[in-house]
Amino acid sequence: MKRKGLLIILSSPSGAGKSTLAKRLMVWDPTLSFSVSATTRAPRSGEVDGREYYFRSRMEFEAMVDAGEMLEHAEVFGNFYGSPKGPVEQAMADGRDTLFDIDWQGGQQIRNSVLGQDVVSIFILPPSIAELDRRLRERGQDSDEVIAGRMAKSEAEISHWAEYDYVLINEDLDRTEADLKTILMAERMRRDRQPGLSDFVRGLNREFAKR
Repeated sequence: MKRKGLLIILSSPSGAGKSTLAKRLMVWDPTLSFSVSATTRAPRSGEVDGREYYFRSRMEFEAMVDAGEMLEHAEVFGNFYGSPKGPVEQAMADGRDTLFDIDWQGGQQIRNSVLGQDVVSIFILPPSIAELDRRLRERGQDSDEVIAGRMAKSEAEISHWAEYDYVLINEDLDRTEADLKTILMAERMRRDRQPGLSDFVRGLNREFAKR
């Protein structure tokens, strides 16, 4: 029985593990579509349009917003970022789920959109603030100043945990991955997400009538 695809939102403060978990889910289920964001920033070396991002001019991006073609968007450090609606709607129609690795603001916009009833939102918490700081430093990607900025932003992000359907504490990555898979499998099996179920049950009733 074909079902509608889900919109799976993963959010967390930087360093809590959502990007790693998103990649693991994509390996576990290759049918998952990853929502590729559109942005007005210039491509970096090695980035390909349509793979890392859809690179658009500011005018093109604003036209997409005005036409209602964005599920969510925001301006970050002078550049626009957003999730185009078209690929998500196509995936839903095909019965495929779309995975979003976005912050709480983007998640809030999608939950309030016309596709909000098909959202499953999951917030990933660190086991402690000290561990969050350690993970950011262990990555070796950012300066002390940047890490301090990420930690300051984390407090505001964590304050939105109660807006999500599910909240997982990422103490052990393998365990958290297993919990994510359990959530996804259960959500896929919900009665209201199986549009062919009513026809199937009517068929069973017709079989009863013939006995």
